[in-house]
Amino acid sequence: MIRKSIEKLLLRRLKEPRRFIQVLAGPRQVGKTTLARQVMESLAANAHYGSADEPALKGREWIAQQWELGRLNARKGDALLVLDEIQKVTGWSETVKQLWDSDTHSQTPLRVLLLGSSPLLIQSGLTESLAGRFEIIPAPHWSFPEMNEAFGWNLEQFIYFGAYPGAAPLIGEPERWRRYVVDSLIETSISRDILLMTRVDKPALLRRLFQLACDYSGQILSYQKMTGQLTNAGNTVTLAHYLQLLRGAGMVAGLQKFSGGKIRQRGSSPKLQVLNTALMTASSGIGFEETRRKSDLWGRLVESAAGAHLLNSTLGTPIEVTYWRERNAEVDFVLQQGQTVVGIEVKSAESRRAMGGMDAFRREFHPLRTLLVGADGIPLEEFLSAPAARWMEH
Repeated sequence: MIRKSIEKLLLRRLKEPRRFIQVLAGPRQVGKTTLARQVMESLAANAHYGSADEPALKGREWIAQQWELGRLNARKGDALLVLDEIQKVTGWSETVKQLWDSDTHSQTPLRVLLLGSSPLLIQSGLTESLAGRFEIIPAPHWSFPEMNEAFGWNLEQFIYFGAYPGAAPLIGEPERWRRYVVDSLIETSISRDILLMTRVDKPALLRRLFQLACDYSGQILSYQKMTGQLTNAGNTVTLAHYLQLLRGAGMVAGLQKFSGGKIRQRGSSPKLQVLNTALMTASSGIGFEETRRKSDLWGRLVESAAGAHLLNSTLGTPIEVTYWRERNAEVDFVLQQGQTVVGIEVKSAESRRAMGGMDAFRREFHPLRTLLVGADGIPLEEFLSAPAARWMEH
């Protein structure tokens, strides 16, 4: 299970001699705080936890105050300081660098774990100020096996309701579940994790782009078509940047076209992809039973679930997830690590799309393997239960 693996990795690193700041980064409600508290309980060390996730933004002095409490614990021996939602403190990375370097000089036995719900902002602060002082541990959305074990969900429930554990107890009340996802997760991620923390000149455009990505998840949409759908859309660079921000918040992504080499076709039409299918279904307002009856919609949801799984299971790895299309030939997803390439076609029971794209892809790129998921291929449940790295093994 992903969460158990992350906990073991955190414990192992925090038990090592004090070398690096550990950074646990991932979108909202993937269990970062729970993992941190479990680690605090497991370590035989004095631990202090502080969170900056409050309506009133905290300043650098808050970090210094929390750090001093950690130093007081370190007087008794090995100690751990956990700072949650660290990216919400303006100038956090410079302050952390100063305090960390001071403790390194004085050999203070204080280990530090930082948590952040905006991986993009966390990464920016780390590379600017803390180069050589940190290690990132990515925390992706929950997987199908995790939702199945925790809540007893079957495959269809996972495909429709996605992977937010906090929303899981509400699925018996569909409208309440939908409002929770929209108000507590989508709106909070956009307003507090992106707009409050990053300069966005057109916030209304960012919101409309998110909705467009949910509406068209699993589909290739040119930037020209996007600008036609979005009023006051600006230029391609703006849309690409906003897609990057939304991906950094763990919401939606624009997959690049596979080109066969290291140079990606950055100007190519992106394939829109939600990172959690709950974002897609809660935004649509179409209920579970009706969605299940609409074969085209369900097929797109199945493909989106597969794409979200690939992106989440490759987070923090060197595996790239793209798509491929030339004329009428298309492959849903392409995995690449170095020279190793794998093509993946997702086909729900209702799908009638021809498979000619995979033949053309094999002829041109000679992949390690090509996979058919669903229909007569690998069962979708098996595919969603295995990390993407499994299909890259020789």
